[in-house]
Amino acid sequence: MKLYPIESGNFKLDGGAMFGVVPKPLWQRTNPADANNMIDIAARCLLIEDGDRLILIDTGMGNKQSEKFFGYYYLWGDHSIDKSLAAHGFHRDDITDVFMTHLHFDHCGGSVQWNKNRTGYEPAFKNAHFWSNADHWKWATEPNRRERASFLKENILPMEESGQLKFTGLPENHILENSALGFDIFFADGHTDKQMIPMIHYKGKTICFMADLLPTVGHLPMPFVMGYDTRPLLTLDEKELFLNKAADQELFLFLEHDAHNEIITVKHTEKGVRLKDTFTTQEIFN
Repeated sequence: MKLYPIESGNFKLDGGAMFGVVPKPLWQRTNPADANNMIDIAARCLLIEDGDRLILIDTGMGNKQSEKFFGYYYLWGDHSIDKSLAAHGFHRDDITDVFMTHLHFDHCGGSVQWNKNRTGYEPAFKNAHFWSNADHWKWATEPNRRERASFLKENILPMEESGQLKFTGLPENHILENSALGFDIFFADGHTDKQMIPMIHYKGKTICFMADLLPTVGHLPMPFVMGYDTRPLLTLDEKELFLNKAADQELFLFLEHDAHNEIITVKHTEKGVRLKDTFTTQEIFN
């Protein structure tokens, strides 16, 4: 097995929305805001090369939305999935599986693209299966009013219409061991229903793709919960469970949304679980 970071593109989000009820003087220590109160956000995906399978976890925003839409998110940098795949010697047509932690636009928008004539949409990875789970798919395709703006039908329905959609199983508790894709999955419901956190066993380490359970290093303190979470009190419980496990078992946490920190470990302190060490993906993957 080999792992590769895939940078799909950076953007910015409102710092207040990213930290909910936490006062700005606290969160800006780790996530400084610009003059518009926006903080740097990454969309760092993960590629798993495992035998004949090439599995991409999450796909970022993509590029099919309108200029007005992207104007809300202040895109910056020159990353793209295609450039990042090419840097590692791959093409999007090589991808066999696309695993989506959840179906918010900044995690799955790159899974679907315009067709050649821009008259409709098609899967952006023509040879891949797209993986979700049945409960989250229903949640996303029959969206509540809170999340409707994040579940965009053009990002979601073409995966099913193409016949390329598949579902993982669901766990009895929080963890589904040895899923169909070969890694364990931690299920978390606080951010959105049945978000999936992949836990990949790699060279004696466990690499956890944190998605929106832990967006950035700045979200390590338990009360630092995003305003986007639909069930923030549940997020608190899930974070506590997962971060205690991460500290006890020395898990390596791959941060999808932290533009400046790629992988971290955590430790127990008298103030709770806190940052232990920071690593680049190159240090851990090579």
